[in-house]
Amino acid sequence: MALENPKQKILFVDDEPHFLSSIERMLHAYHSKWDLDFATSVDEAYKKVLNKNYDAIVSDITMPKKSGFDLLRMLQQTQETSYVPVIILTGNAEAALKREALSLGATDLLNKPIMREDLVARLHSVLRLKHFQDQLAEFNEQLAAKVKERTRELELARQDLMWRLAKAAEYRDEDTGDHITRVAVYCLTLAIQLGLDSESAERIFLASPLHDVGKIGISDAILLKPGKLTPEERIIMQTHTGIGAAILTEAPQGMHYLLGEQDELIQTLANEPLKQVAANIAMSHHEKWDGSGYPKGLEGDEIPLEGQIVAVADVYDALRSTRPYKPPFDVGKVMGIIRSERGKHFSPMVLDAFEKVQPEFEEIRVKYLS
Repeated sequence: MALENPKQKILFVDDEPHFLSSIERMLHAYHSKWDLDFATSVDEAYKKVLNKNYDAIVSDITMPKKSGFDLLRMLQQTQETSYVPVIILTGNAEAALKREALSLGATDLLNKPIMREDLVARLHSVLRLKHFQDQLAEFNEQLAAKVKERTRELELARQDLMWRLAKAAEYRDEDTGDHITRVAVYCLTLAIQLGLDSESAERIFLASPLHDVGKIGISDAILLKPGKLTPEERIIMQTHTGIGAAILTEAPQGMHYLLGEQDELIQTLANEPLKQVAANIAMSHHEKWDGSGYPKGLEGDEIPLEGQIVAVADVYDALRSTRPYKPPFDVGKVMGIIRSERGKHFSPMVLDAFEKVQPEFEEIRVKYLS
């Protein structure tokens, strides 16, 4: 059974009740298709508009206190009401008034006294306009929903690829299990405790697994060496920070093939906030608060906050985990080591936050322990 088309809703505004009564009688034949409402002041009309979706408004221009011009201005205050077609009624043939009405958003003008045929014709016209506007708005909403869905799909795909890139780097290193997962959740917990906004905390969570992605560029002879590294080998190992930052920020040549010579767009992609946070982490997570770290010897707040956060999370997980060269240290020993590095390796502020959430770190470790 087909549903009947809903009535189109029309609001008439005039300070003379007898005029509104005459309009109701004039349009009685259209009762089955039009739902008519009436208001005797602009304030009453505007209150009705805020509570009901009208397809058209017919308003007198000259009324006490507030005029039809005032109603037009009020309707323009919100996007929803600004799209309602308005026919302005006037007994004044002065062109300046008509131009002002149109400039304030009136859709059409009609002189008093009103002829039934003229009013019906104008109403049919503006109601068709409103119908097309509604169809366009619905189409735009559907399009926006599809774009939002597709954007979310692309964002999830990008995050998935970043995570898999981090996993690829981890596979080249020692058997570290779910190290990158634990570090990511540690970092999110620390970021929240430090009071970072949700967007910044999420970026650190998504970017932190890539802290050691530069190890992809280190030879197996050094990366997988079972014994202690020589000073020369250690210098080479330390280059993984710069390699990681370069992987995350340098535009691949393939982007030029896809985008042509759109250098500005390619640079925008390289500076995309999530990748920039990941590059900061890759470059700075081995810096130390007292300036004795690498690769740049940054000191204090010269170290990006995301690098300070990952430094604590990375060291905590390494100390609490099994490695080929050591068993996992117990919590007491780990906390003693980390506390001894306050103001030396680690930021005092980040360490204070860490102290408050360390029990949560242990819960995370148990949950993601391979």
